[in-house]
Amino acid sequence: MTSRERASLEIDGIVQGVGFRPFVYRLALRFRLSGWVRNTGQGVQIEAEGEGGDLLAFCHALRDEAPPLAVIGSLKIENLTPAGGEGFVILDSAKAGTGGEISPDCNVCDDCLAELFDPGNRRYLYPFINCTNCGPRYSIITGIPYDRPATTMAGFAMCDDCLAEYHDPLNRRFHAQPNACPVCGPRLSLVDRAGAVVAGDPLERALAALREGRIVAVKGVGGYHLAVDACNEAAVGLLRHRKKRDEKPFAMLAADLDSVRSFVQCSELEGRLLSGVERPIVLMRKRPQTPIAEPVAPGNGWFGFMLPGNPLQHLLAHGFGGPLVMTSGNLSDEPIAYRDDEALRMLSGIADLFLTNDREIHTRTDDSVIRLYRGEPLFLRRSRGYVPRALALPGEQASVLALGAELKATLCLTRGNRGFLSQHIGDLKNAATMSSLEESAVHLQRLLEIGPELVAHDLHPDYLSTVYGQGLGLPCVAVQHHHAHMASCMAENGLDGETIGVILDGTGYGSDGTIWGGEFLVGGYQGFERRGHFAQLRMPGGDAAVKEPYRMALSALYRLHGDGLFRQPLAVCGQVQEGDRPLFLKMLEKGINAPLTSSCGRLFDAVSALLSVRHRISYEGQAAIELEALAETGSPSEPYPCLVTDGGVLDFGPAVAAICSDLATGRNRSDIARAFHRTVAAGIVEVCGGIRTASGQDRVVLSGGVFQNRLLTEDVADKLAASGFKVYCHRLVPPNDGGLALGQAVIAARFLQET
Repeated sequence: MTSRERASLEIDGIVQGVGFRPFVYRLALRFRLSGWVRNTGQGVQIEAEGEGGDLLAFCHALRDEAPPLAVIGSLKIENLTPAGGEGFVILDSAKAGTGGEISPDCNVCDDCLAELFDPGNRRYLYPFINCTNCGPRYSIITGIPYDRPATTMAGFAMCDDCLAEYHDPLNRRFHAQPNACPVCGPRLSLVDRAGAVVAGDPLERALAALREGRIVAVKGVGGYHLAVDACNEAAVGLLRHRKKRDEKPFAMLAADLDSVRSFVQCSELEGRLLSGVERPIVLMRKRPQTPIAEPVAPGNGWFGFMLPGNPLQHLLAHGFGGPLVMTSGNLSDEPIAYRDDEALRMLSGIADLFLTNDREIHTRTDDSVIRLYRGEPLFLRRSRGYVPRALALPGEQASVLALGAELKATLCLTRGNRGFLSQHIGDLKNAATMSSLEESAVHLQRLLEIGPELVAHDLHPDYLSTVYGQGLGLPCVAVQHHHAHMASCMAENGLDGETIGVILDGTGYGSDGTIWGGEFLVGGYQGFERRGHFAQLRMPGGDAAVKEPYRMALSALYRLHGDGLFRQPLAVCGQVQEGDRPLFLKMLEKGINAPLTSSCGRLFDAVSALLSVRHRISYEGQAAIELEALAETGSPSEPYPCLVTDGGVLDFGPAVAAICSDLATGRNRSDIARAFHRTVAAGIVEVCGGIRTASGQDRVVLSGGVFQNRLLTEDVADKLAASGFKVYCHRLVPPNDGGLALGQAVIAARFLQET
């Protein structure tokens, strides 16, 4: 005689909108169980009854065979008294408890893709095809539980055929909330700059326009892209001119991996990243002599490619037959356009035509960007495809809303032992981006049902995010910028206690009121000590020095030569006219509009200008990026000399002097650039060695935007590891300010815990 058992199972994580309930239903049929499954506000709840062995196998299969988009956070099982009954049913959603998670948007699954290109299928070439294993999620959800009325598909009534799929538990479109077809779902349209509909098939007319070298704004899952033929130099140049984006590289779309590999050196791992359901942009080394137009990525050894991430992109890429520039549809310093009227207003001066549709985007999400570092993925931007997946925190903590910094802004909300980073929002330099941050904060709180107990913001008093946070009526914690970077890397690596933090970036408000950016910290979430830093340089002209790196080069030379600065036989000296030189020297001598900075980013700017790589920039980080590209072509050699004082100040003055000498003797600039990178790495290891001797700490975390530099980061990490340090780097969040909010959130929660 066999015994029947009954169990209640509560599952949280990403288990809504990913086909989890029909998956449970099919498992229950397979194991001959009775009971029910339903969505709750927190996740999924199941009651199942059957023979003991079958019930146990069912519980194991829930984890082992979960749908491809599901992520099980926790599974709690409670034994119940058997109640009998026949059959297994899917109940309507119950609003019970809080703590649910939402699936990111994801690429078309293989089954839907096969239907998309099958002439005999009723969804043939339908650009909004989806099922429970794929399609839009985060960008269309307006509330929870995740049911159709709480999405932007609410206004599309399903036809009889779609309804039959939707109500069939054995169909992969069972309760697929965006389910639609050409009869009942969203439709494409092509309009001109005035919003007038262009006659003919929208897709075919858009493809014809692209072949003619015209610029087409394409409405995607999370916003508009600007598309143009990547092999048409005139068309790419026109896009640059209209978008006022002089040199920053454009991302590209290719139909498949074989196509990508004809343009770049694509490793197996890079291929897996490109092909994943998240569909990020992946930076890969250019192949020589490609047909891609030079203006796509001028002065850069890398191309950024993505594979199609939604049905429309598949249709465009396959229909066009070659690579397309697919860059964010926005104006300089503004977030990506995602509302139709907004796109027409913002982009009518750039795009010739708009390939749009009548499905509303509720949440804008820009593309994610990844590059490989030491054979592992490194986020440069974590956004579409990955947001709002939860990140594990070092432990349970209070709910915090962290607002990030000014550049590459993201938010972080925490609940229990999980943190939820928002999509990339942008640089908070204008009202449009600040409005996007506010909208994202409200939406995430509602979607994740998190009511924060306190707000964390940057220490800088004038950041727009600081002002916003202080106006929310909650307790606020101001977090020093570089402390937040250190905590971010610690948190994602699950570290507690104290570590050494090597934090290298461009600009951060220091606790002494100066501009930091080349920092050696010791501490943890509760606090830190500044144990060292790069020697300070003046920034002549203040913020102008960020956009004009020659100013930093002249500042570095002033430290060596004083009033004799402009007598040096260096090309960079010619950037200041004879009549302006006395004023420039006075700025440096008196510190007038020339604040001090320990920034590593500004040091890289200085050397870039010394080598005449870049005297002025057109996008953030350009001088350092092009210096790295030059260094990659150089031969490894001994580092230049540098000094470390008893106070842990790392002085690169001797290295600058040696670089000038090498320039005078005609040494290859690429070899100089490579030697400079090795110098910075060697200096960092020396300072860390001194800190270890004094503190006993042998764990080092590396964070800050400079650690996007692959050449430097690999050199630093390898040298530290060879010196016996345990080295921790970013993997799950960007090292730049896009990951900063995570650190702010953990620091603020520890502050609350101690007060």
